[in-house]
Amino acid sequence: MEIYGYNWCRWKLVLVAVGVLCTGGFLLLLLYWMPEWRVRATCKRTTLKDCEVVLLRTTDEFRIWFCAKIRIVLSRGDNPLQNPQSIEDKVSNGHSGHLFESPAEENRNDLNKYSPVSEPIRYFTHHSVKYFWNDAVQSFDFKKGLDVSTSCSSIHNEHSTGLTKEVHDYRKVFYGVNEIAVKVPSIFKLLIKEVLNPFYIFQLFSVILWVTDEYYYYALAIVIMSVISIVSSLYTIRKQYIMLHDMVAAHSIVRVSVSRANQGIEEILSTDLVPGDIMVIPSNGTVMPCDAVLVSGTCIVNESMLTGESVPVTKTNLPNPAEDPKAMGDEIYSPEVHKRHTLFCGTNVIQTRFYTGERVKAIVVRTGFSTSKGQLVRSILYPKPTDFKLYRDAYMFLLFLVVVAGVGFLYTVVNSILNEVPAHIIIIESLDIITITVPPALPAAMTAGIVYAQRRLKKIGIFCISPQRINICGQLNLVCFDKTGTLTEDGLDLWGIQRVENARFLFPEERACNESLVKSQFVACMATCHSLTKIEGVLSGDPLDLKMFEAIGWILEEATEEETALHNRIMPTVVRPPKQLLPESKPATNQEMELFELSAGYEIGIVRQFPFSSALQRMCVVARVLGEKRMDAFMKGAPEVIASLCKQETVPEDFETTLEDYTKQGFRVIALAHRKLESKLSWHKVQNINRDAIESNMDFMGLIIMQNKLKQETPAVLEDLHKANIRTVMVTGDNMLTAISVARDCGMILPQDKVIIAEALPPKDGQVARINWHYADTLTKCTNSSPAINSQDIPIKLVHESLEDLQLTKYHFAMNGKSFAVILEHFQDLVPKLVLHGTVFARMAPDQKTQLVEALQNVDYYVGMCGDGANDCGALKKAHGGISLSELEASVASPFTSRAPSISCVPNLIREGRAALITSFCVFKFMALYSIIQYFSVSLLYSILSNLGDFQFLFIDLAIILVVVFTMSLNPAWKELVAQRPPSGLISGQLLCSVLSQIITCFGFQTVGFIWVKQQPWYEPWSTQSDACNLSTATNTSSSQHENETLHDEHNIKNYENTTVFFISSFQYLIVAIVFSKGKPFRQPCYKNGTSLLIIYNSSWTLFTSDNFVLQLVCVPYQWRITILIIIIINAIVSILVENILLDMILWKVVFSRDKQGEYRLTIPQPPQEPLDRWRGCFLSSLFGCRKKIPKAKYMHLAQELLVDPEWPPKPRTTTEAKALTQENGSYSVITVT
Repeated sequence: MEIYGYNWCRWKLVLVAVGVLCTGGFLLLLLYWMPEWRVRATCKRTTLKDCEVVLLRTTDEFRIWFCAKIRIVLSRGDNPLQNPQSIEDKVSNGHSGHLFESPAEENRNDLNKYSPVSEPIRYFTHHSVKYFWNDAVQSFDFKKGLDVSTSCSSIHNEHSTGLTKEVHDYRKVFYGVNEIAVKVPSIFKLLIKEVLNPFYIFQLFSVILWVTDEYYYYALAIVIMSVISIVSSLYTIRKQYIMLHDMVAAHSIVRVSVSRANQGIEEILSTDLVPGDIMVIPSNGTVMPCDAVLVSGTCIVNESMLTGESVPVTKTNLPNPAEDPKAMGDEIYSPEVHKRHTLFCGTNVIQTRFYTGERVKAIVVRTGFSTSKGQLVRSILYPKPTDFKLYRDAYMFLLFLVVVAGVGFLYTVVNSILNEVPAHIIIIESLDIITITVPPALPAAMTAGIVYAQRRLKKIGIFCISPQRINICGQLNLVCFDKTGTLTEDGLDLWGIQRVENARFLFPEERACNESLVKSQFVACMATCHSLTKIEGVLSGDPLDLKMFEAIGWILEEATEEETALHNRIMPTVVRPPKQLLPESKPATNQEMELFELSAGYEIGIVRQFPFSSALQRMCVVARVLGEKRMDAFMKGAPEVIASLCKQETVPEDFETTLEDYTKQGFRVIALAHRKLESKLSWHKVQNINRDAIESNMDFMGLIIMQNKLKQETPAVLEDLHKANIRTVMVTGDNMLTAISVARDCGMILPQDKVIIAEALPPKDGQVARINWHYADTLTKCTNSSPAINSQDIPIKLVHESLEDLQLTKYHFAMNGKSFAVILEHFQDLVPKLVLHGTVFARMAPDQKTQLVEALQNVDYYVGMCGDGANDCGALKKAHGGISLSELEASVASPFTSRAPSISCVPNLIREGRAALITSFCVFKFMALYSIIQYFSVSLLYSILSNLGDFQFLFIDLAIILVVVFTMSLNPAWKELVAQRPPSGLISGQLLCSVLSQIITCFGFQTVGFIWVKQQPWYEPWSTQSDACNLSTATNTSSSQHENETLHDEHNIKNYENTTVFFISSFQYLIVAIVFSKGKPFRQPCYKNGTSLLIIYNSSWTLFTSDNFVLQLVCVPYQWRITILIIIIINAIVSILVENILLDMILWKVVFSRDKQGEYRLTIPQPPQEPLDRWRGCFLSSLFGCRKKIPKAKYMHLAQELLVDPEWPPKPRTTTEAKALTQENGSYSVITVT
């Protein structure tokens, strides 16, 4: 955000006031629309330190301007996180911290009234965030809470005592009320904002002009339409505000207990919370009103509002580095890094667990709009503008219409002066031509197609909160998919286990639930190493943990609150096997008598949990078997991580090959480990020990193999997308080889395609960053051979067998999140090349998914993202079309939400997007032709000092244009996706040629009719005595005389030219509506749109049977009506032939032919062309001036470059190194490892 300081300038204000009066208020409107002009027209530039007004500009591609007034608050310091000076001294008059809402200049005169202890602090508010003046950086900055630059030790040592009332009041001056306030604007405010829209101002100008010209009926019709439009718009906007307000307001204000320094517990409203307050979490749970970090106790939280995953999450207290001598130094607290210890605003605390006498406490770190929920609401309240070529081109096209209107304006003025027309009529008619050229109904017409598409999407279970995105979805040429829950089934099935004994793998076992294993450490690990809990008697938790626990059939029991209160420590969760699994008790010898072997008493208590961390890729528990003196540590997680934390002598030698064999077959593999803890570790010591002290020197126990089945519809949907030349990419948090296997199974990677694994290593020990390239073996080869494949042999095998035909085979890159992060940092030049062919991105963190979407958008892909809502929120919001498969509140972050958790919604959305986009093009072209046709009609009539009548305008605009526009948008989407994509902008060769050809055709036939009628033998300048009908028939004389006995026509509406032009132009509107209502391949054909055909038929019938008196038409001979009909028929034939034959079949294929968008293909060498064919192609290209051009899309241009690059793709067993000691980030060199 760029920021500039300004002060009010009196002489500029006076000048602006004069200008507003002289322009009748138009200058005020212009300054209202343009904040930059408003500030610069009324203020003078000054330093930020002394300014009264700030001008802000965003630094993104939109460069939007905002302005804000500086306000002043009195405070006893400028840093809210430091104690203010003289905190114990009371301010005598009680005005300390008073917040003024008047501008800065007014406040300056009042500062001397207040206590000298207080000093003025300057601030402004922008998008619900306050920015305070910071002397240190000489700029404005927002006040951060405890989530930035606060160490974990200081949270425990400095902030754990609570705030005094005085410090609390001091901080509240800066942080304000802890509330995510979504104010619902009053109807009056919304009305003023809506009415001051440039479109409605233009309509007001048009209505005033028409009333002046005595076009009362038409003006009244436009006023009624505008009122209906404004009312519906106000209703929609207000309804959205109310919905958002209700969603945010639910549970936003609650009573909370806070711990005050040396003052015990105090009950306050949640709106009074500030960072540093210690909130006491009630045992029966609550909805969090702020972001807070747990410092004591444990909470079970439902975070579905943030993650979209309604799985209860266990939150533990933040470890205190001071209490653990083995801690790795003091760490800076971050809500993202320490999310397992952070309670986020809006999440629901279900249960708390605590020590007797020690409450569950959390320190408030962020409040209001700074919280995670507040940031989500801000992104909804102040969305980033939609940047789409269609909308940019629409403004350009309107500008073109304005230029055309300017030409018509000058033509009208010159023609009227030459014909000595009175001045007031010249002004009215010349301004009228502008209102004709720029159609007032254009915005309403453009949104019709989107509204209908939104309704059709709703019928198939896809809900949309951002309708403008529907058009953009018609351009999607790449879709990213999450794996688990999206491509594959949400749940995992236990395929089997493979235990380890004496550092050797045993044979795989299908069931872990049997008598022989019931007391083994392997099953004990499965029974205890999880984060399951009982909520209202139902076992809840992570789906993987649930499947694992259900597979052994054990029982979980949790201590009640009463049991916990009776003891001086937290009661453990207990797990035990069912009685039928335990062997029957036998008389045992004294040597065999051990307490834990008694069948009636075999139970395991979970003493301490170290929750699963995605950063560590593991979880750990400390447990004790009933009767045992020593405790056990059990650990589970990613096999590679678990193996690295185990004694090497316990890890089988064939561990890597066995793991690779399972992952290549698409299994999800989890490793287990165990360790007996020292007897000196007591209960209380375990509660305070660091997890690093537990998670080391473990014994490797074996693998759990989980099967994640593909959803039934996945292969078919991906095949449809591939046929439509839409790239598919997998972005997952799972193992890379598993992801590659799933990609092959679902058809994302074809059997003959090569997979290149990019393994990037960061700089270490003086070595530069490097990328090692490995070629992955195909699944078909590995399943037919021995499972123990040496991975180093694969690249050599591929080199000899298939490297020579690599250019004829598609290749894919695969990498994990760590490699992706290294490549982004050290190999920026390689990023476009890798994302061009990157198909599998594994072990990706949520922010890395967002970075990948950005990288794909940087090479001009239109990116769709489909995820189940969990950890995909950032990517769903960033993508051009984000589709959430979760119906929870997290779907608020996604433009689209599917009711059914199936990826079949993706092709449906793209089909509807394409149909809506083509509809927008059709409607825009039709509205442009409508205004141009009417422009020509009026221009021709102006040449004889005539015009269209009031009722003629009314009939055209209401009976024809509006009805046709709203019915031609009813064509549903085509039933299947095709490889061709619709154009992304209006300013393209095909569309411009289409519009231009129809303009010429319509103008030509109107001119023919206008000139030809004057050549007729019965033609004469029309007067009230004229009766051309009697020249051809002697009947109806009396009726003709009755029609001619009318009042004097002062506007010269009734004449033969007017009647002829009106008939021809009215049918031209219907002709271009049919011509532009194209069907296949994006929409159903127009003959299936019965409503539209009925409307066109009724309009045609009405025209031929219209009342001459009402429409101010004159009677023309029957033969001339037949002639007009022939002209109309020929016009229709020419328009249809030009559009469908000349443009679509000839020019489009020859002149505007281009590579299929959305797909890059490796060119296969073609046989030499015959000289005649080559000469013919050159001739056509030269004739139409369409030499081969460089593609506009960056990814297509890059694909062409890589085809002729001999060094790409990288060869097997090579390494790419970043160049050391270079200033340019991303420079690299390639070396070959021998």
